Amino acid sequence: MKSFLLALFLGTATAALADLPIPRAASPDEVGMSSAKLAEMEAATREHIKTGVPAGAVILIARKGKVAYFSALGERDRAEHKPMRTDSPFRIYSMTKPIVSVAILMLAEEGKLSLKDPVSRYIAGFDPAMTIEHLLTHTSGLTYPAPGDTPFAKAWNSAGILNRDVENSEQAARIAKLPLKFSPGTRWEYGVSIDVLGRVLEVIEKQPLGNVLEQRLFRPLGMEDTGFFLVPGVAARAAQPWKRPDGPVPPSFAIAQRPAFESGGHGLVSTTEDYLRFCLMLLNGGEWKGKRYLTRKTVDLMTANHVGEMLNRPGFGFGYGFEVRAADGAYGWGGYAGTYFWIDPKEELIAIYMVQVADVDRTPLRKQFREQVEAAMSVRDERATIR
Repeated sequence: MKSFLLALFLGTATAALADLPIPRAASPDEVGMSSAKLAEMEAATREHIKTGVPAGAVILIARKGKVAYFSALGERDRAEHKPMRTDSPFRIYSMTKPIVSVAILMLAEEGKLSLKDPVSRYIAGFDPAMTIEHLLTHTSGLTYPAPGDTPFAKAWNSAGILNRDVENSEQAARIAKLPLKFSPGTRWEYGVSIDVLGRVLEVIEKQPLGNVLEQRLFRPLGMEDTGFFLVPGVAARAAQPWKRPDGPVPPSFAIAQRPAFESGGHGLVSTTEDYLRFCLMLLNGGEWKGKRYLTRKTVDLMTANHVGEMLNRPGFGFGYGFEVRAADGAYGWGGYAGTYFWIDPKEELIAIYMVQVADVDRTPLRKQFREQVEAAMSVRDERATIR
């Protein structure tokens, strides 16, 4: 059993072991994670992989400054039978939003904008009542295109937004002309708010969004394989979606092609290790490796609930770019193709789950993953209490 658990911790034989920014624990138990429970988590993931949901996964769990578990499972390209790698890039979709939100808060700390500024100060045509803070919290009145025959739905569906061939300035101009679903600040509605923030970053910094994120976050954090597109050599090891015979088509886009639209809401591709670096900076109060990105007070502010009960999800609120759990202050978010992460400051925990699946499959996979990771922590805590 010990040899099996050691193999589990070290990862699969086909996984490329990344040069991690923090050390690996000698075993999960060293940092308060149950090796046996993590073995159960891996077994459950392998069972899902057998069905093709997902075709493969990369999972990383860090606690108390060390990596407790890091493994690549299944295949990154089932059509060509290529094994998953720990350095495989994934389309992270809405896990782009926290990164752009952090960049906005960096500008706020520098006095280049205020969260109370009207969006119209930076982009003409937006409702004067809509503020930067409304965009950060998804209380702006903006939404996503959705099926429907109402005049509102038709306006949003025919606007040609979220098209990768339409650059950010034109995207924002089109969004500004669309009707709001509600008055800013009165409701929570998931939508294109962070895409608009991406354009705000461009206007203030006078350069493309990808350049802004590269200079402020990716390069200094060492996120070498994160961007709106990847060079061919890196793109070749990317995880690809796989369609079950009886299931819907998972979302996808061409990651080796530079898009005109650098979507602040859903456009990035990243690896598990790269996203870990971003999470470590947040868990460390906005500082990493001697460089400060945000003050600790700003991190506290962005991970507090700013929407009250508007989220309409019992036990959860929403901060500046993150969902926040009321019970313990844990915060995180997920992506359209199933990627998911959360940070638990009290437990000093980071959990990252990378897959590429269809919309219908992502919620149950995430739910099971979170439950099993948190069960792996609770076993250790209970033993410590008994002693």
